[in-house]
Formats: sequence, structure tokens, C-alpha cells
Amino acid sequence: MQAKAILRHTPTSPRKMRIVAGLIRGKQVDQAQAILLNSTKAASRYVIQTLKSAVSNYSQLNPDTRAGDNELYIKEIFVDEGPTMKRMLPAPMGRAYRIRKRSNHLTIVVDKGNPVKK
Repeated sequence: MQAKAILRHTPTSPRKMRIVAGLIRGKQVDQAQAILLNSTKAASRYVIQTLKSAVSNYSQLNPDTRAGDNELYIKEIFVDEGPTMKRMLPAPMGRAYRIRKRSNHLTIVVDKGNPVKK
């Protein structure tokens, strides 16, 4: 049985988060954690937090089965666009520039077994 974790309103742009999500798609959880811990991207901090939550959710949903991090794999990981905050920056001659502070929603689904090669 699969388990899911969602992190909403993450203050990074979806484009930057998708780069990190692509690094661990389809990998085992222990391999994914190693990749994220050694990543220099700031978004990897949020991904590892959500990955730990998904593993914890799996153990809560399946209390009778013991699954280690080497038995679980990332079945799905995707990043959706969240709300965008719009701010104004003063510009010359009384004008204003619009600044868009983007956010995203991260969803990770973990399952037990071997990942399917596509």
C-alpha cells in the first residue's frame, strides 16, 4: 500500500523545485536521501523533509509490516504551482516594477517493492 505526503506553499519557484525532484524520481528512499543530503540546491531541504514525512506516513498506514528505507521507493514525485505573491519595486520616474514571488506544492508518493523502469 502506498503512502503520500504533501508540502504546500513552499517559498521556492516550481521550476527550481522540479530540478531537485527529477534527481530522485524512481529511486529507493535511502538512495534519494543520500542524493538530497549531498545536493547544493536549497530546495533539497524541503524535499528531504517531505520524503521523511511520506516514509513516516507509510509506517503509520502499515503498522504490521516493517519496511526499511532500502525497501521503499519513490513511486511518484511532482511539483505543482502554488499561489504567487505580487509585490511592487520602485522604479525611476515614478514607475513601479512588478515582482512575482512564486511558491509551489510538492507531492511525494512512496511504495514498497521494486521501481518500475520506464
